[in-house]
Amino acid sequence: MAKEPMTEYGYQKLCAEIKDLQEVQRPQIVKEIDIARSHGDLKENAEYHAAKEKQAFIESRIAELSAMLANAQIIDPSILEHKRVSFGSYVKVLDLDTDKEFIYTLVGTLESDPQRGFISVSSPMGRALIGREVGDEVSIVLPKGESEFEILEVGYKPLRFKD
Repeated sequence: MAKEPMTEYGYQKLCAEIKDLQEVQRPQIVKEIDIARSHGDLKENAEYHAAKEKQAFIESRIAELSAMLANAQIIDPSILEHKRVSFGSYVKVLDLDTDKEFIYTLVGTLESDPQRGFISVSSPMGRALIGREVGDEVSIVLPKGESEFEILEVGYKPLRFKD
């Protein structure tokens, strides 16, 4: 499996989630299963079946997070040069069709949140912007169709994620 770039923040966030699942939620669901089991007949015990489903979800999420962490490549964008768009770059673009400006920060897939301006380096927009510099025009095929953008600004600003 290919390495997945992410910031230290993203890595720590995944570590915190897996720790919560393993140390808080897993023991809690085991207790819930024991309580539900004590109610008798398991065939018609909705509490038991719901708890078992929740347990399966928790175990699945732990496995998923473990794989993500094993394949994580932590990158500190503050040490990268940002004359050209790269991981962690702050990019201001102008949509040449609508004359609207957009500001994006390129992050790892697991950290992307397009509504807040964090786009994945592997998204269509991210892939098209990587390696470009101020003044470049790029044509990007997006879900709404093909759009033309001009890069107005490239740089680095410390990432500010909100949970």
